[in-house]
Amino acid sequence: MEYTIKKIAQLSGVSARTLRYYDEIDLLKPSRVNSSNYRIYGQKEVDRLQQILFYRELDMKLEEIKEILDNPDFNVEQALRSHQEQLLERRNEIDRLLTTVQQTMKHYKGERIMSDKEKFEAFKQQKVAENESQYGTEIREKYGEKTVEASNDKYLNLTEQEMAEMQATEQQLFEKIEAYLQDPNLESDVAKEIYELHKKWLSYIWPTYSPEAHKGLGLMYVGDERFTAYYDEKYTGAAQALNDAIQYYA
Repeated sequence: MEYTIKKIAQLSGVSARTLRYYDEIDLLKPSRVNSSNYRIYGQKEVDRLQQILFYRELDMKLEEIKEILDNPDFNVEQALRSHQEQLLERRNEIDRLLTTVQQTMKHYKGERIMSDKEKFEAFKQQKVAENESQYGTEIREKYGEKTVEASNDKYLNLTEQEMAEMQATEQQLFEKIEAYLQDPNLESDVAKEIYELHKKWLSYIWPTYSPEAHKGLGLMYVGDERFTAYYDEKYTGAAQALNDAIQYYA
């Protein structure tokens, strides 16, 4: 079956304007343009649009979606299984948050006593799930299953005070990186403080510390664009500065 841009917009809920933009960036081209200059979409384009919407629901950028769908090795069945796994995890995250909301409501009504740990457990579980989704495979390959699981358990058992201290440590780390970038010098006190603060931050989630593992993590910060983006989003060059300090002092 074929559809005009108006019909496929009605079918999918995607505006005609967005479909035209997808055409412009080569994300979703019509199968043909008829004699009246109307874009015409066939079954292949309908299926591709469904995949685009699945990936959009997972908050992927359009250029990333295009790269995936244009890959000669792209497999629809594998993609659908991946969508299912990620959406089920998202549903689990929502269920955990809903449970926390319901328990908190009962707490304020005096129907149950909610510990401080319970108040933050769902948020920490969500953070662990996000990290697993983004970095789980790479971290497990580098540090092993037992180490990663032990790290997750330690994070989930952090007290409210420890969580606050961990966040404050990271904030101090970024402040020192900002200062270092203005006058880079690995032998300076600021560079050493960057290393010490990052080591302290790791102590909240790592079961044990080792200089070798710390150096390996630093290399991941500059070798994996996802890690680099996390630090460079704050200050350009932050990931490299952090890695330099780790390699020098660890």
